[in-house]
Amino acid sequence: MAEAGSVAEKVKQQADIVRVVGEYVRLKKAGKDFSGLCPFHQEKTPSFTVSPIKQIFYCFGCGKGGDVYNFVMEMEKCEFPEAVRLVAEKCGISIPRSKERSGEERKENQQRATLVEIHREAQTFFVKQLEGTLEGKAARAYLEDRGLDKDAVSRFGIGYAPSGGDTLLRHLKSKYNEKLLVESGLISRDQGGKLFDRFRRRITFPIANESGKVIAFGCRALGDDQPKYLNSPESPIYSKSNVLYHLDRAKEGIRRQDFVILVEGYMDAIAVARAGISNVVASCGTSLAEQQIKLLGRFTKRVVVNYDPDTAGQSATERSLSLLLEQDFEVRVLALPPVGDKKADPDLYIREKGAEEYQKRLKEAPSFVDYLIARARQMDLSSGEAKTRAVNFLLPYVQKIPNRILRSEWATRIAQHLRLEEPVLRAALSKAASERRSELKTQPELVPSAVKQAERCLISCLTQEGSLRGALAQRLQEDPGLYQGLEAEKIFAVLAVAALSEKPLQVTEVATVLEEDDRRSLFEILLKASEPVIWREVESCLAVLRIRRLKMQRDDAQRLYQQECVTKGIDSPESLQLRTVIQNLLDQLQAEEAAQEIEQKTKAKDERDPVLEEIQKKIENSLRDMGLRK
Repeated sequence: MAEAGSVAEKVKQQADIVRVVGEYVRLKKAGKDFSGLCPFHQEKTPSFTVSPIKQIFYCFGCGKGGDVYNFVMEMEKCEFPEAVRLVAEKCGISIPRSKERSGEERKENQQRATLVEIHREAQTFFVKQLEGTLEGKAARAYLEDRGLDKDAVSRFGIGYAPSGGDTLLRHLKSKYNEKLLVESGLISRDQGGKLFDRFRRRITFPIANESGKVIAFGCRALGDDQPKYLNSPESPIYSKSNVLYHLDRAKEGIRRQDFVILVEGYMDAIAVARAGISNVVASCGTSLAEQQIKLLGRFTKRVVVNYDPDTAGQSATERSLSLLLEQDFEVRVLALPPVGDKKADPDLYIREKGAEEYQKRLKEAPSFVDYLIARARQMDLSSGEAKTRAVNFLLPYVQKIPNRILRSEWATRIAQHLRLEEPVLRAALSKAASERRSELKTQPELVPSAVKQAERCLISCLTQEGSLRGALAQRLQEDPGLYQGLEAEKIFAVLAVAALSEKPLQVTEVATVLEEDDRRSLFEILLKASEPVIWREVESCLAVLRIRRLKMQRDDAQRLYQQECVTKGIDSPESLQLRTVIQNLLDQLQAEEAAQEIEQKTKAKDERDPVLEEIQKKIENSLRDMGLRK
């Protein structure tokens, strides 16, 4: 195709096939070549190879191969001349204008080129307005107050659109006709046909395409004008669903670090980039679109979503998660804590807490599973119906995960954290999937029917008279983590406080501070309790709670370890430290389970020994005589 001495041949000689292919396929170094998942057929193991030495590509799976032009023609579904132009553009190679195929195509190309030129002119105009006018001085003061110094303003091309209604219009109309100016989106027309500047008294942020050409603007009101944020409308060169702010600067960092940080606004992206994290893009305040996700997929399949913490930001996060999961992305969510009494977006958090603290939070960002379960746990979980609603909040995300193993892990995690019967939950999820339903039907059997036996025993002890009640309350006060997260957590908390007060227990008074479900559980336990609890039983039940807690700590540590292995490697200091933590937890768990097994065997043997049974009865009678038993 590329004849010797032709423009196409010269472009091919200068082009870097790894750079071009890398915009579509996530490539990794493999010896002297690069490899990745083939974009031309579905595969899980990379069989697609790119040779920078030979400047060719080949897939050992489907057999497709060729040079850089073959690749671009396949990906873009274009003809050879267009492939030459695209490769030249991607590699920054200038080529002579070629003859257009038709008058219509020539007209469209000329229009797009002129619109890009208009935006370049507008960008220069806005920058000069910021730097050299009285209005611009006020805008600079605002930017400085937001932590943007002169270097940052210059680096990100920030400008200012003056308050006059036609300042930009007067600057451009001598060079371009009215129709093109309106199509650019920079100039608007009122109902009477009068032209005026779309952006007035606003900070301007240039939005560039992948090649770095300015194709639109995002603008923030300097005063109280509404809307606070105003973007360019769709145009022949700008479609908001196909563009991500800062991607032109971030793509190399994304490839290098193999993950991207997704934020909402321009200021957030700028703040993160200035913190030394180049692999950040913004969706510019719009809901993430499928085309934008596919665009990200050309560079990485790993995303950290860091949207604003307000209600709108949480909703945007959840919508984005659905789309990302459908495209098989590995997703983490960074929900920043408040700064004082303010909800913190990335910009505010970095300004107040610093880049180092943000980077620390970024490394610790949990998987989307943990984020969503935490959101579900904030809901009302006091009844079976309420827990079913929480599961229904999570279910759509479960159904969008292509990987069956991950879906199975989800079921286990949901059951653990929401205290549900796992076998029943799995059956309900499976049935909902087979019936293509996005929610579960309310099932009473989904929620454990009663408080576990160990909890019942300890609650009974906290309600009986005698020294055991205070001793157990003291143990629970010293280690409240033993009962936190239990079905009867609130009952334990109230009874422990009452026991430590050393006043006679008034069950009816205690019950008044409990919610209806907990109140019913308490009375049910008290009515079913028969024999007084002895300390040996208390110790055995406390061991059950310790084992439960150790298992949860082990599971959490193992999940964190897997995450660290993926992000930093199996031999990183963090991974090695977590491995030690997991081993310590396993040792503690083994010791606790062994002690419990011995206790159970001893108890069973004692219960069969009539002599010991008689001694136990005499001890109980003596305790009654002493007033320690009823």
